Amino acid sequence: MPKLPLKFDEHGLVPALVQDHLTGEIRMVGYASEEAIEQTLATGVATFFSRSRGELWEKGKTSGNSVRVHRVFVDCDADCVVYSGEPQGPTCHTGARSCFFRELEGGEIQTRGEPAQTLLGTLAAVLESRKKSTGAASYTKSLYDAGAPAIGAKITEEAGELARAIAEEGDERVISEAADALYHVLVGLTWRAIPLRRVLAELARRLGTSGLQEKAHRSEPARK
Repeated sequence: MPKLPLKFDEHGLVPALVQDHLTGEIRMVGYASEEAIEQTLATGVATFFSRSRGELWEKGKTSGNSVRVHRVFVDCDADCVVYSGEPQGPTCHTGARSCFFRELEGGEIQTRGEPAQTLLGTLAAVLESRKKSTGAASYTKSLYDAGAPAIGAKITEEAGELARAIAEEGDERVISEAADALYHVLVGLTWRAIPLRRVLAELARRLGTSGLQEKAHRSEPARK
């Protein structure tokens, strides 16, 4: 493979972020050498360079929590890469889903479990909390309590209103009705205990499989 057109630092490394290709969530950051990136491109498995051990390391080789890389993005200065792919289980060595589970507030680092980094992730977490709520009644909780008939009726209603807005109304109404429709679809998924991620995965499947993923699958028997 020809030399990669990247700007490696004085140690021959570039920062390498891992991003969930379905949700956009940042899972971790490490460093990668040219050899590590070449191995990632060849195998479809996120590979880094350990600065403490001075050697390559394949994410998840011992823990099983690997990252199947679909695409490798390069920033505008060519001195940083993003491994965009499918995390297999938790990514952080602490056992957390993401290494970024703390937040800087008021000059101090606060730990608040595993806060979602994306709007849809935050919304999904809120809807799940409403499902488990035992406190004061809420609109969403009332839908959960009413079950599939009520939720299905609202989805049908909101979808109809969105269709009419698209055909007859202005952009702001379309946006509002689309938000209502999406919200109630997510309520239905949460009631059925179907993670949004599974829907996103189905959309990704319909878009086709990336070359890196295909290559990884082809090389899997040899690697085993």
